[in-house]
Amino acid sequence: MTFDSDADSVTSDLPKQLDIATVCIYGLSILSVGLFLFLPLVNLLSPSPWQRYMGAIHGTAALLAVIVIAYAGHMAFPLLRGVSKILPQMRTLTFWSTCLSFLTIASGNWVYMRYRAPIGGARAWLTKNTPLVHYLFMEYHEFTVLFTFPLGVACTWILWKYGDSILDKKNRVVLNATCVALMAMMFFAIGGFVSGLNVARIHTL
Repeated sequence: MTFDSDADSVTSDLPKQLDIATVCIYGLSILSVGLFLFLPLVNLLSPSPWQRYMGAIHGTAALLAVIVIAYAGHMAFPLLRGVSKILPQMRTLTFWSTCLSFLTIASGNWVYMRYRAPIGGARAWLTKNTPLVHYLFMEYHEFTVLFTFPLGVACTWILWKYGDSILDKKNRVVLNATCVALMAMMFFAIGGFVSGLNVARIHTL
């Protein structure tokens, strides 16, 4: 009888422990996401007036673009295996990935004008003091992130044009190319985000 009562006690405590664990997991996840989303707002504390509004706008657009594009890139793996139920979601994701990519590139070009300012510009300071940062990170950042927009336009057009028929055997090559393009888009977006953060960490606008 003693063993039975101990077993019942452990069993009754188990759901409570699971609830606490679930709350902790969700709480930490929400806190982590919140801190990550707070990242661009750090620009508002910059002593540079250019960084305070240009950096905050471009940083917010870039962060949102990376989140959506990375999600679409990960969803390309089950799509490549032929999972049909995610096709409506993929069409929506690629559309918003393309829109956010355009906003990021547009705000990035606006920021780039200040970056290349002949007097007080970050580019002049970097090429003089740490040229490797400019030629390694900024050159990569300048060109590779531009690929996200045409890739997004192409993937969006293909997924909306073919619809569910993209999973047909005769369209297998189109499906493979689209999934690879989405993965490449994710790679360029994450790489551009990281390289941009490295440049901004060393010298603000």
